[in-house]
Amino acid sequence: MYTVGIDLSGPRNREDTVLVFFEPGENGTLLRLVKSVHGASDTEIVQEITTLLAPDAASPVIGIDAPLSYNEGGGDRPADRDLRRRIVASGLASGSVMPPTLTRMAYLTLRGVCVARTLGMSLPVPPAIVEVHPGAAMVLRGAPSDAVRSMKTSAPGRRRLLRWLEEEGLHGVAVDRDSSDHYVAACAAALSAWKWHTGNPAWIQRAELPHHPFDYVA
Repeated sequence: MYTVGIDLSGPRNREDTVLVFFEPGENGTLLRLVKSVHGASDTEIVQEITTLLAPDAASPVIGIDAPLSYNEGGGDRPADRDLRRRIVASGLASGSVMPPTLTRMAYLTLRGVCVARTLGMSLPVPPAIVEVHPGAAMVLRGAPSDAVRSMKTSAPGRRRLLRWLEEEGLHGVAVDRDSSDHYVAACAAALSAWKWHTGNPAWIQRAELPHHPFDYVA
């Protein structure tokens, strides 16, 4: 069974989209990095995951860092309000969780909904898809909040977080070269999806059909 983390960008800046692929390690206590892909389109996301799967592969676990639903009438979903409160208490800014229909988020939400739907319809085996918040997944598990806050601008902070992710069980993610914040977020998305699949999320809002069809986790 593969675990996939996707840091999804908006549809017009797909070069910022990063996918990371992990396979189970020893006794299921860690994951091993198999591959990372940068700058994937919607079609390429499906192709990359399909190519990785053997004909008899188990259902992949896919964590997507993007809103996969929105609130009827706009604004926060109940899950957004609860997660925002928790991450603020852990040292992140309140703006780290934004309403899915906010102007700067709406196109990402559109792409997230479309990618999740396309994956569900296109893969040879049905995937287990979950919406994730990488920053929350890290700070709620004890990652240094200052490093998470500065992830976009600080290369030392990103290296610090990758070492932390290694300690959390993602073998092979820390590399000598500088890594983008999108790569770090994709790895954290995979960690969150893996922990969700094994029944150990740091935070969870269960799916509420029909409007919110995926669990939302950190």
